[in-house]
Amino acid sequence: MNYETRAIGNEEVLSLPGGPGRPRWRLFAIVGAVIVLLLVGGYLIFGRSSPPTAKPTEQLPLVSVVIPGRSSVARTISATGSLAARRDMPVGVSGEGGIVTRVLVEPGQWVEKGQVLARVDRSVQTQTAASLAAQIKVAQADATLAQSQLDRAKQLVSRGFISRSDIDTKTATRDAAAARVKVAEAQLSQQQASNGRLDIRAPAAGLVLTRNVEAGQVVSAGSGVLFRMAENGQLELRAQVSEADLRGLHVGSQAKVTPVGGSDVFTGEVWQVSPVIDPQSRQGIARIALPYNPLLRPGGFAAATIVAGTTDVPQLPNASIQSDEKGNYVYVVGPDDKATRRAIKVGEVSDRGVAIASGLNGTERVVLTAGAFLTPGQKVNPTLVTADAANKR
Repeated sequence: MNYETRAIGNEEVLSLPGGPGRPRWRLFAIVGAVIVLLLVGGYLIFGRSSPPTAKPTEQLPLVSVVIPGRSSVARTISATGSLAARRDMPVGVSGEGGIVTRVLVEPGQWVEKGQVLARVDRSVQTQTAASLAAQIKVAQADATLAQSQLDRAKQLVSRGFISRSDIDTKTATRDAAAARVKVAEAQLSQQQASNGRLDIRAPAAGLVLTRNVEAGQVVSAGSGVLFRMAENGQLELRAQVSEADLRGLHVGSQAKVTPVGGSDVFTGEVWQVSPVIDPQSRQGIARIALPYNPLLRPGGFAAATIVAGTTDVPQLPNASIQSDEKGNYVYVVGPDDKATRRAIKVGEVSDRGVAIASGLNGTERVVLTAGAFLTPGQKVNPTLVTADAANKR
């Protein structure tokens, strides 16, 4: 296709083949009109047939919630303390003392009431007792003679050989001799009792805990404690308990005691609760009675878990509870399905869950497991789970 261009005056004319030449601006106008028509036609054909765009819907996180209710939970108190004899019996010298000739027991032995623990030399005291026994015989002989003289004098009164006053004198002599016999017997009994107190004896049946005397040692009433015993072998844990926890304890509360350094657990019960509080430590003592066991050594340290009654509180699985620098908390879903942070105080932990001591009343919808991914005020899509199903998680 050939085009010719020629100038007419000052105007340049494009000549098309087979027709007269036209100005260039007319060509541009025709092309523009065709483009506009194509756009309008395309909109009418394709624009009306396409469906309207759907408005995007809000995606809410799906969370499981539980209404915990309230259940009976055993209230336990943790405490520590020292093991000791329930009735600690110090044993010393009860007599005049002397040189210890023999020690008959060792720590850890069981003894009966009155059993000799140690013997003290009594050679001098034995001779004194023998002398007193001889004096009794002398006094008895004098009393026998006085009685015979009185009997003969009574036979002579009727004959007029002895006056009534002589009879009274001989009667008094007889009575004095009988009294001297009793005095001698009492002195002998006193000496024998004193000799018996020379031996160091057990005041009651029990377990020997310590021995602080050896053969050859001179002992007296001022020698102090020679043996320590646990009456009937009964032991106890003197547990230090805070002032607040002490209020919930009572005599008969059951306890589990674990000596330090071991895994053995011993069962006991509180037999005495301290009536006073230490003003410095703000603690009192709960005395837990324990049966004898070789693994329980007085003076040792032990931990105790004491059951101090029951209380009705909500319980939650451990996964529901979150914590940060502000403390423990859970997320509670309100009526508007928004998650709200709720501060709580945890109590006892058991296989059934964690007891909530404060912060919940049991009627709230509590988020079970998604609390770590929520923020306060966030709206959620809650799904209610039964408390039994929640505890199995």
